[in-house]
Amino acid sequence: MAEISIVHEHHLSAAQARDAAQKVADKIAGDYDLACQWEGDVLHFERSGVHGSLTLRAQQVEMFVKLGMVMSMFAPSIEAKISENLKAVFGPA
Repeated sequence: MAEISIVHEHHLSAAQARDAAQKVADKIAGDYDLACQWEGDVLHFERSGVHGSLTLRAQQVEMFVKLGMVMSMFAPSIEAKISENLKAVFGPA
């Protein structure tokens, strides 16, 4: 099993950050067939072999993903794709 943890700095308002987080969620949900649900400022997502969360903070967003055995083989490419999406949606750190 593999774990991915990414912290990305941002300079967005709370509403802008939530909109940006939803865009990231929509993208990963579509790419990986994930079910997503907000709980306060934390977006939880999961499917068989993958679960994690995206946590909004005042000046940063934190993405945590735990991959099952099969998905662990793709951890480097998944991490790169997540980082790319965070940068595209939240702007450069």
